[in-house]
Amino acid sequence: MAEEAAVRAQGEVVRRLKQDKADPDEIAKEVAKLLEMKAQLGADEGKHKFVLKTPKDFDIAGQFDPMIPDAECLKIVHEILSDLQLGDFLIKVNDRRILDGMFAVCGVPDSKFRTICSSVDKLDKMPWEEVRSEMVGEKGLSPEAADRIGEYVQLHGGLDLIERLLQDAKLSQNKLAKEGLGDMKLLFEYLTLFGITGKISFDLSLARGLDYYTGVIFEAVLLQQENDHVEEPVSVGSVAGGGRYDGLVGMFDPKGRKVPCVGVSIGIERIFSILEQRVEASEEKIRTTETQVLVASAQKKLLEERLKLISELWDAGIKAEVLYKKNPKLLNQLQYCEDTGIPLVAIVGEQELKDGVVKLRVVATREEVNVRRENLVEEIRMRTRRP
Repeated sequence: MAEEAAVRAQGEVVRRLKQDKADPDEIAKEVAKLLEMKAQLGADEGKHKFVLKTPKDFDIAGQFDPMIPDAECLKIVHEILSDLQLGDFLIKVNDRRILDGMFAVCGVPDSKFRTICSSVDKLDKMPWEEVRSEMVGEKGLSPEAADRIGEYVQLHGGLDLIERLLQDAKLSQNKLAKEGLGDMKLLFEYLTLFGITGKISFDLSLARGLDYYTGVIFEAVLLQQENDHVEEPVSVGSVAGGGRYDGLVGMFDPKGRKVPCVGVSIGIERIFSILEQRVEASEEKIRTTETQVLVASAQKKLLEERLKLISELWDAGIKAEVLYKKNPKLLNQLQYCEDTGIPLVAIVGEQELKDGVVKLRVVATREEVNVRRENLVEEIRMRTRRP
């Protein structure tokens, strides 16, 4: 559809701006365009669940009970990163209401909330001392307010930390912070039911600088394991991020209807880069096909027999290929499997046809075994079944 193509194109614009670390206002403007296009694509007056999936994004729009869609987004991120086996990872979560409430009780003027938020957002790359220096020296925040912020933004944990902050003498008196902490507690309860809290950290330093976030925010990072010189795992790069943006899409509705949204963006380019580096380091051959078996022949004039056999395999749901040549050399057929990563070769020859068997070759080990033709499908399934 033309509308979906336009959404993808606008998504590329946003991706390039983020990659180039463009001005936040420019990014926000282009993101707003993207979200307006998504909302138009799935307009449903906010009554039903609308999920838009692109190669990089997952968004849920609609009016629902608190934290259920948010928990689902985090579950999806957890699933993706677990299945890709990129290494150890951590999903950091926070809430813009908690941040704003924290700034208020620490004495940050309303006019400086966003600029101080952008400083806090640098804590994953800079030590607290440098961030504090920027707040005080460049942004004019009082040293006392900066020190009070420092007491909070270096905290991270789970339900225990949330409970502790709900009893905090200052934060508990701030309406925004109290709302945010209440929802964060509910979120962690749902994440506990999903069984993923071991990879989730409530991190008060997480800020995500864009202004359109209104509630929960999150970011997934890959971790470098601890060693003799590092006390705990450290982040080596963000691979996903997102959050709740309840006020943005409704700005573009001519009837002024509110469209609550939560979504996540997966860093596809970053993930591909990591996978490529891993393959290069291991010198592992990349499998470029899902084909389970190549149907080959050992002698000439056996094209008809190859086609009969591959038809049987296709009918049984086996992913099979055959070279598009009448009389390919066996060596070339085996080399094709080596190059593409096809794990098995089903070889038909004159003797095999007489005996009613197919010679099944395991490409990796070069093991060969004769299999009764009627048992071939089950043998292929057994040998290609994933653990």
